[in-house]
Amino acid sequence: MGNAPRWSAAALLPVPVDGRPRAELTALAPGGFAVDELFTFMRDAELRFETLRMRIEERRATSLGEELRVVDLTIRHPGEARVTTSNPALGTAGNYELWISDGKTVRTYSAPHRLGRQRPVRREVQGLGDSDLPGMAQVYRPLTALPKETLPETFVHPAGFCQNVLATGRCRIAGEDVVGGRGAILLECDHPRSIEVAGDRPDYRIGLAVDRETGVITRLVEWIGDLATRHAEVVSLTPNASLPPATFDFSFPEGTTFIY
Repeated sequence: MGNAPRWSAAALLPVPVDGRPRAELTALAPGGFAVDELFTFMRDAELRFETLRMRIEERRATSLGEELRVVDLTIRHPGEARVTTSNPALGTAGNYELWISDGKTVRTYSAPHRLGRQRPVRREVQGLGDSDLPGMAQVYRPLTALPKETLPETFVHPAGFCQNVLATGRCRIAGEDVVGGRGAILLECDHPRSIEVAGDRPDYRIGLAVDRETGVITRLVEWIGDLATRHAEVVSLTPNASLPPATFDFSFPEGTTFIY
């Protein structure tokens, strides 16, 4: 269905007359479409909902065998987000890492170590959205920020992943599937170059599933040869979910040690 080796539109959101940005593509055509159209559709994923609930199950191959992590994400635009990460193998009591933000302050809490942190949201580097810069040098500015270099960030804000990783490899549309009970578009990418050194091999490849309604990533699989070294899949996805008023409330437990 085509390739987009130099797609560089991560920061090229349409500029509205007023209000927040809107998605450039409302939906993808039922028939064929090019990879660069899919990337553009994915870039605007978070603009297609006001609230979101998502659960991701990630399995990794380690020297000790398969490891499972569960990530629960809740978003309310603009600015409010909650990410909870846990390891089911360790039980539920006191086994989670929390990241929560109201758009102005970020709080983190590690239950196993009883460590907490509270700080203002980091100011963005200025000038990276300058239209005089080439597309590859510009960055996507999220409507609601998420913790950097995490699965929630990649799944909900896939623009940078498309531009800086997928577009450096050989990409193709590989069909459609159902993920978490929802229709998804499959994408395969052979040997992307912008990756960690450990994966810089000619037999390294990535497989994605992209939600047809929202554009968020719902499956990420990494292979080295025939071995799947990472498999992260959305098992529950609810855009425009009804959220209780206290969803983003959090108080540090008694006995928390604060780090700065």
